[in-house]
This record gives sequence, C-alpha cells and structure tokens, in this order.
Amino acid sequence: MKFSIWRQAAAMIPGAAAASFLVQAGCGLRLTLSLARFKSLTVTVQPGKNGGTGPNPRARQQASKKSRIRQNPQKQICNAVLEYFDERYGQELGELWDKVREVLLLPSSQQYAVLVNKFSQCVTFEQYLQSQGYSNFLPDVLPFSQYSLRCYISNIQCQLPRLQHHTERLKEYYLLNAASLFPILALDVQDGECVLDMCAAPGGKSVAILQYATPGHLHSNEYDSLRHRRLKQALESFVPKDLRSIISVTNLDGRHIGPQRLQVYDKVLVDTPCSNDRSWLFSPDVLQASMRITQRPNLPVLQRQLLRSAFEALRPGGTMVYSTCTLSQGENDDVVASVLNSYDNIQAVDLTGLAHSLANNFTFAEGVQHGKLIVPERGKLWGPMYVSKLWKLH
Repeated sequence: MKFSIWRQAAAMIPGAAAASFLVQAGCGLRLTLSLARFKSLTVTVQPGKNGGTGPNPRARQQASKKSRIRQNPQKQICNAVLEYFDERYGQELGELWDKVREVLLLPSSQQYAVLVNKFSQCVTFEQYLQSQGYSNFLPDVLPFSQYSLRCYISNIQCQLPRLQHHTERLKEYYLLNAASLFPILALDVQDGECVLDMCAAPGGKSVAILQYATPGHLHSNEYDSLRHRRLKQALESFVPKDLRSIISVTNLDGRHIGPQRLQVYDKVLVDTPCSNDRSWLFSPDVLQASMRITQRPNLPVLQRQLLRSAFEALRPGGTMVYSTCTLSQGENDDVVASVLNSYDNIQAVDLTGLAHSLANNFTFAEGVQHGKLIVPERGKLWGPMYVSKLWKLH
C-alpha cells in the first residue's frame, strides 16, 4: 500500500520578518529573496549603528508594505481532525492534551529554529541573529557542545525567509522545528562512522548530521521520487563539493535496505513517515483529511517494517534512533515495543540525561516507556517529536 505523508505544515512569512532577517546581511552583499507567493524583494544591506550590520531601513519599509498586502489568509482548522485528536489524545495524554491542544490550534505557534550552516563561513550572520534576540541553545547540552552544531531560537514570534537554491552558493541556514535536533543529538554520530538516514527527505536531519560530525559515509535515502529530488537539492545547498564524496543519495524502499545491506552501518536514523499532527490539524481538504484518518492505523505497520529493516542494516554494537513528529502512542512507543519484543539482541538506551539537558527549552511528556516525547506548550512551543534510541547488542 502506498502511503501519502505530509511532513511540513504550510506557513507564510510575515512581511516585516521577511524584510528584517536577511541571510547575508553581515556579508555586505546585495541579494534577492524570492519568497513563496511573494514577488522577489531586492534588498541592499549596509552597515548599521556601531559598526553592526542590518538591512536598509527604506528597503525594509517598502518590503514590509508589499508583503502585508500579499500575506496568506489565516489557515483554517480541520474540525474532523480536531474531533479525532480530541478523542484519541484526550485518552492517551489526559490533562496534558489540553495544554498541547491550545498551542497546536494557533498557527502562529509554528516557529522555526535557525540551524546555521558551518560550511558557509558567514560569521556576521550569527552576530546579526544575536542582535535580533536569537540565542544558540545547544551549548547547554553537555557533552554535545564540543561539536560544531549551532542552532538559534527566539522567543519572538518571527520567521526568517526560506532561502532559494543556488547551484554555486551555499545557504547560510536551514529552518526547522528545534525539536527535530533531538534525534540528531541522540544519534551522536562520531567522525568516520558509516551512517544511514533511511527516510531523509526533505533533508534537514541529514544536513544536521553533517553539521554535527564528519561521517566516513552518509547514506541519505528517500523512497518518494519528488521528495528524493528535494533531498538532493537540500544537500547540494548546504554541503561543499569537496565533502559530497562521502554522501550517497538513493531512492530505495527503506524496507528493503536492511536485507540488501546487512550489518553495514554504525548508526541508523529512522525518521519515519508519520501522521504529522501539526499539518493534519490545518488540512484544507476535508475529504483528504478523512482519508488520512482512515489510513492512520496502517502507518504503524510501515513503521515497524522500516525499523526492522534498520535493525538488520545495523552492525553489532551499533545504535539506531527512531523518531516521529506525532503524539500518537500507536506510532511511537507501541512500534518500538513491537520491535523490542521481536529480538533478543536489542536494548533501549536511556535518554533521560540528554532530555534533562534540554529541559529549559523543551517539555517532555511523562509515562513514555521506550523513549522521550517532546510536546508543545505555552512558552515551549517546540514539538511534537518522539525519539527512541536502540542498541544492537550482538
């Protein structure tokens, strides 16, 4: 059965944000930002006060005025999905669901963290982020701060524009939900290791792996053809040419990788297709949303198959991380429990220490048995993100 997966909620960029956050402001360049459903904005950057950098005020005002006219209408909640979630998550999460529900129902709660591309070498961009109230939350995550992964978050409701792909220029940053870095921190790739990202599109986690460490080989795979092209483009946009030799990008059915490549990889990430709760709530097509709800019980079948394939591809002594962006127990703990019960040489790794180091920015649900579940709530809007780490004993 073919499964249609929606991994990214549609969100437009407020005009003021589009004008105020420019990717190469610190590099002194003149650049054009082509934003989805916006006309291209040509913005000249020039030194700001005290030697700082920032966009031209006049250009910012003009861009803001144009953007406000062309903003997307407010996204509408799909009542069929909301009723389904109320019934299901009300049972699974209890009172916690009320807090999560409050956040998920606000489109403005969909914030993005800024993962800085260490290969772009634009230091002044980070200085500009800091001047706008962004902070890198990863130095608090010990011992992981020894690595070069840098991700900035802000408490301000704002968003940088998404960058266009250019074949000859690396992008300065990748926008993502900050909780998406939890699987990367849990995977803990070491330099020289052979790594598989089994369901890699749209590419954010493969990009993050390469920011975190330099594997001996990174195999980024995506089964869906359209998403596979997006994955290739993402890696081309963030990775310099001299490093691409360590990366292979394939278009394989992840369920077949394990049997075909037995015990090849030191680390495997299975960021599996799932029922993305944030995007489901704002499904514009009621019929399509109803189909998703009907198909939802089939997802754990696929997820178990992918996880078992990953286990076969993993070498003895290696570790794999299973992750989703859903609150569903049936797609999270239950899938992991099924695989744990199927093998006698696999063991769940305790992520309590890592979760504790992230507690200032993430809220973790209680009662999760085989991993950790980040849930959004007021003041900590990131998630949902479920992560389980498994160790292959022999």
